[in-house]
Amino acid sequence: MNIDVEEFVDRYVAVWNEPDLERRRLAIAGLWAEDAVESTDSAQYRGHRALQERVTQAYEELVEQGRFVFRAAGDAVGHHDAIRFTTYMIPAGGGEIAWTGFVFVQLDEDGRILRDYQFGDPPAAGVVTGNPPGTQTVVEEFLRRGGQGNPEQIAEMYAPKVDWRVSWPIEHHPDVPWIRPRSTCADVADHHRTFNEHCPPAESRVSIDHLIVDGTDAVLIGTSSQLVKLTGKRFDMTFALRLTIEHGLITRHHMYEDSLAVIEAFNRS
Repeated sequence: MNIDVEEFVDRYVAVWNEPDLERRRLAIAGLWAEDAVESTDSAQYRGHRALQERVTQAYEELVEQGRFVFRAAGDAVGHHDAIRFTTYMIPAGGGEIAWTGFVFVQLDEDGRILRDYQFGDPPAAGVVTGNPPGTQTVVEEFLRRGGQGNPEQIAEMYAPKVDWRVSWPIEHHPDVPWIRPRSTCADVADHHRTFNEHCPPAESRVSIDHLIVDGTDAVLIGTSSQLVKLTGKRFDMTFALRLTIEHGLITRHHMYEDSLAVIEAFNRS
C-alpha cells in the first residue's frame, strides 16, 4: 500500500472537525470514492451526497457549538488495501473521552475509501472521578505512549506551542545531545528520537511511584534507569515531571532530574 497511513488518518479525522462547508465537501471527495459505503452501528451511508449529509449533521450536532472535537488516537496500522485506527471524541474545553470510534477502511487503487466500518464504544467503565476532567486521562495515555517509545505518537499529545523546560544548568549541553530548547510538537518528537538514539529503549527502565493531579496540572514522581550507548554506562535517578493539560493537550512540560548522574554516564573516562 503506497500511502502515508498517519497522513490519511489525520485527513479522515479533520473532516469531522471542518467548519467550512465547501472545504468539507472537497475533503469528503478526496477521502471517499464516489460509490463508497460507510457502515455504523445503526446505519449505512452510500455515496458522496449521503456522506456529506452524514458528516455535516455530525459537525452541527457535536462540534459546531464548541462542544466536542475529534482526535486520532495515534494507533493507525495498515497493509495491502486496508487501514485500522481509533478516534476519540473529547469535550472541546477538556474532559474525559466522550466516545471512542474504532474504524476499519478498505481503499481503492487511488487510495480512496471504498468501505468504511465504524464501531462505537461509550466511555470506559471505572473512569477516575474526583479530579477535574481530562487531566488524568491524558496523563495515563501519555504514560502508555511513553512506554511504547514512538516519538511521533508521543509528540501528538502536545499543543502546537509548548512551555518546555528541563532543569539543566545550560540549554545546549555539549555532551548530552537531547538537552536543547524545545517549544513545538516537532521539537518534542526530536527530543524523544535523540534520546532513543543514545539510550536504547530496550534498556530503559522507568517507574512512576506517585501521580498527583490538581486541576489541569499533574506531577509525576518516579525513577529512571537508562543505558548510554556511547559509553556503556547506566545512569539511575529520581525525577519529577510537571505536566499541564489544556483542551486535552499537554501545554507545559517541566522536568526536574539529576543532571549530574546523566553527565557522568556520558563521561568516557
